[in-house]
This record gives sequence, C-alpha cells and structure tokens, in this order.
Amino acid sequence: MKKGQILEGIVTRIDFPNKGIVETEEGICVVKNALPGQRVSCQVNKVRKGKAEGRLLEVVKSAPTEIESPCPHFGICGSCIYLSLPYEEQLKIKEAQVRKLLDAALEKQGEYRFEGIRPSPVFFGYRNKMEFSFGDEIKDGPLALGMHKRGSFYDIVSVTDCRIVDADYRSILKCVRDYFAEKQEQGVPVTFYHRLRHTGYLRHLLVRKAAKTGEILLALVTTTQAPAQNDRGISETELLEGMKSALLDLPLQGKITGILHIRNDSVADVVQSDETKILYGQDYFYEELLGLTFRISPFSFFQTNSLGAEVLYRTAREYIGDCAADRVVFDLYSGTGTIAQLMAPVARKVIGVEIVEEAVEAARENAALNDLHNCEFLAGDVLKVIDTIEEKPGMIILDPPRDGIHPRALHKIIRYGVENILYISCKPTSLVRDLEAFLGNGYVVERAVAVDMFPFTGGIETIVMLSKLKSNKLKHINVELEMDELD
Repeated sequence: MKKGQILEGIVTRIDFPNKGIVETEEGICVVKNALPGQRVSCQVNKVRKGKAEGRLLEVVKSAPTEIESPCPHFGICGSCIYLSLPYEEQLKIKEAQVRKLLDAALEKQGEYRFEGIRPSPVFFGYRNKMEFSFGDEIKDGPLALGMHKRGSFYDIVSVTDCRIVDADYRSILKCVRDYFAEKQEQGVPVTFYHRLRHTGYLRHLLVRKAAKTGEILLALVTTTQAPAQNDRGISETELLEGMKSALLDLPLQGKITGILHIRNDSVADVVQSDETKILYGQDYFYEELLGLTFRISPFSFFQTNSLGAEVLYRTAREYIGDCAADRVVFDLYSGTGTIAQLMAPVARKVIGVEIVEEAVEAARENAALNDLHNCEFLAGDVLKVIDTIEEKPGMIILDPPRDGIHPRALHKIIRYGVENILYISCKPTSLVRDLEAFLGNGYVVERAVAVDMFPFTGGIETIVMLSKLKSNKLKHINVELEMDELD
C-alpha cells in the first residue's frame, strides 16, 4: 500500500469512535464514516508499519443492514454517522466497541462481568441542548445556521430537518436564520463571524429544552462587532428586539422561559460568555430527573439526553447498591451535582468537586431546591481541591470529561484506598487508559455496562464498578501494623 493509492474492500467492523476497518486485497485500511458491511473505495493518506489510513471516496455497495436515512442532511452534516442503520444495529456496533476495548484492557485481570448495552428510551428528538453555528454552506453563499459540514471546519449546513432534535428546535433554527437572512436582504449589514478573518457579528445560537417540563432557554451569541447603522437606522437593540418578537410569535409545543444575548469575542470557535444580557424572561430553566428538580443555566453541564440520563443514573445507582450507605462519598467532576443528589438519600455526606464555578453554584441551588442538606460542592480542579478536604471518602464516584483523569489526580484518588470506585466515562478509550492505573494498584473491575446516550452518533457512555482486592487490603493493613510496631 502506498500513499495516494485507491483501494476497494469490505468494512468488517467499526472501532471507536468511527474508524471503519476495511479489508482489501492489498491489506487493511482505516477510514472514517463508513458502516459495517459496506463495500467502499478509499484513497490512502498515510501508511505506517504496514497499516494504512485513508479517505472514503465512495460507497460502492450498501451494507445489507442499511435503511433509507430519515434525515435529508445525513452524509452532509458532520454530526450523525449511523442514521442509515436500524437502532438495534447501532447498539450492536457500540456494544462491540466497548467490549473490545475492555477485554483488551482487562486481559491480565481475567474474568469480569460485562452486561452489554442499555438503549436510550428515545432515539429521535432526544437532544436537550444544541449549539448551532452561523456561516455559509459554500463560499459567499446565503446565510446558514446549523452544524458543520462533514470534514469541514468552515462550511455550515442549515439542518432544518435534523432528526436528533424535536420540532421546536427546528422551528427556532429556521426562525432565527430566516430573520437575519431577511435583514441582510433589506440591506442591514449583519454578517456571520468569519473564523479566519475574525470579523463579523453572528456566531452561534444556543438552544436548551427540558424533556420533562418543556421549558426552553435560547441564547444568541454574537461578537461585539455590532452592525453599523445603515440608511434605515436600525440599531443593535432594534435588531435583537425584532428577533425576540419573531421567536415569541412561534407556535411551539414547549414554552420559552428566556431569551439571552451573549457577547463573545474569543478567537476560538467555542460558545462562551464575555457578557450576557437577558432580552426576555430569565437566564435559566428547570428540568426533572428521577424525581429531582434541576435548575439549568446556559452553560451548566447537564446530560444532553434527559431520558437517557435517567437510564444512566438509575444504572449507576444500581451498581452502587449499598456501597454508599452511611459513608462519605466523593463525587469528583460533579457537574451540576446530579449524581451527588441521587446518592445523598443513602450516603452520610456527599462532597462534589467541579472546576466550572457556574456548575457548582447550580449544584448548590439544586440541592437546596431538592431539600438535600448533606451535599457539599467545592469549586476547583480535582487535582488541587481534594488535598484541601479534611473528610476521608468511604466511596468515590468519578465522571470526568472526555479526556479522562489527570495522571496526578488519578494517583491521589487511588491513594485513598477506598473499597469501591464507580467510574462513569463518556469516552471508553480514556476509560481503559485510566483503568490501567487502577489495576496496577490493586483494583479489579467487577462489572461494566455501556449506556447509549447519543443515538446515531459515535458517542457512548460506560459504567464500571471497581473494587479493591481483599488480599491487597490485608497486605495494606499488615504494612500499617508493621510500621506502628517500628514506631
């Protein structure tokens, strides 16, 4: 195999997150965005140690399991990769991916209990948060508002028929795009933010909607480069008031509780706030989860699939069982304190640590809202904060970001020597890397399960219950006794 060579073969499997393994006469080539069973042609981009990586050129023949995609944007938008497969087939792929990674990581340990995959209760319209970007689909084309085009950093697809959100999201997206496109046609110099030139006004549209309460929070994200008044004399205030009126006139199934204007001059293509102004209502909404109520602000971390989150946290609670009973529980990387509050009724005390201060404030408010008084939430990096906590944990719950746990923080967590650790991971490759450190320090994986929180995409959650080997615990105790005798 040589760089630039065009190959043809069958996709035998998909490795996490979307690496298609293509068997060709010349050898194995890894390509993204293919599906198991497809016959594809690909062009080799790189060859290393006999393995090739390539770019998908064409699907020569569809897979036997493929169906017609329910979304007209599939293959153009870069979000979903499994829309042309029945949901049962998607689950099989994800289950196999997680099992393969765990089996390899736990080969030295030997047997453990893998409990397959638990599906999302809904797989259409499941998202409760979307960050849409302004741009154009082709250079100098009409204004677009939606998701990035597959394989492109700059081009934007207006996903007006997106299937992973409900009708309210689609109506809101279309309303905002049409409103600003109409203003452009009227000569108002309102442009999208150009990521190379760092000029322009419109950046993102943030939409959050609660699955249980139906409450909707919207935020238009712009730069401070407000469009200069044209000969019609439209100010930024009038421009935003017009958008607000158009949104409030929409016949939605849910109810808009807040419309915000967020200014963000960051060079990075991220949704963040330098300044937030309320145009209508309030800057938060409420969601319900497993009998608890949560107040959610624009940037609060909250699982993007509310009904799927109930499956995830119910499973976590099942795995924990009575391990947290009357103990101090550390909930590290606690977000808005969802897991901490679910554990609070059985634990003596739950201490949550989260680096995002806004999320910590939300966690405190939510605990008070749910009348839970044995929860404490601390703001800061886990690596530093756990050194300041006087209480010692009887159990630890971990739910880190995608990149997993910082190695030094991991060392400190292991040093506590707690009997049980529950690890919830949104990236199984990060999970298995961290498991190596746990296994090397006397822990074993008792059971594991995958939970599908992100239908049609490559994302997957994994829950693992770790326990300290009794022989290691006894060894630790004996060492302590010997040290006491020496003293």
